[in-house]
Amino acid sequence: MRKYDNFCKALNNLKEGTQLHEPYNIAEQTGMIGLFEICFEQSWKMMKELLEQHGRSEQRIGSPRTIIKIAYQCGMISNEEGWLAILNTRNTLAHTYSDELSLETIRNIKENYLSLFENLKNEVDNDWLNYDEK
Repeated sequence: MRKYDNFCKALNNLKEGTQLHEPYNIAEQTGMIGLFEICFEQSWKMMKELLEQHGRSEQRIGSPRTIIKIAYQCGMISNEEGWLAILNTRNTLAHTYSDELSLETIRNIKENYLSLFENLKNEVDNDWLNYDEK
């Protein structure tokens, strides 16, 4: 499944980025934010496709917020509040840029968001993919 593969690649890149330590240079800081945004985009698009494949047609026109809520209801994700925080961070970054916000986002990626992405991958691997799709 292409969306799953894209998500896995984005997640691996984000994990690699989290190996960096402060103080970050501008390229590292910008790169981490970009990797986070890509990983989020790939994650919700993958969730949407998997939900559709499992008969949840209402998400066809769903926004990321709707997809997150349906994914939570279906057990694909277990921390709805955490995922909504990821969405809010992504939306804030799209409209605002500051070093302070970037550094706060990087801290959140390392402390909270990365584990949510990893939990999603584990759940999808265990319960949502057929073995021939992996």
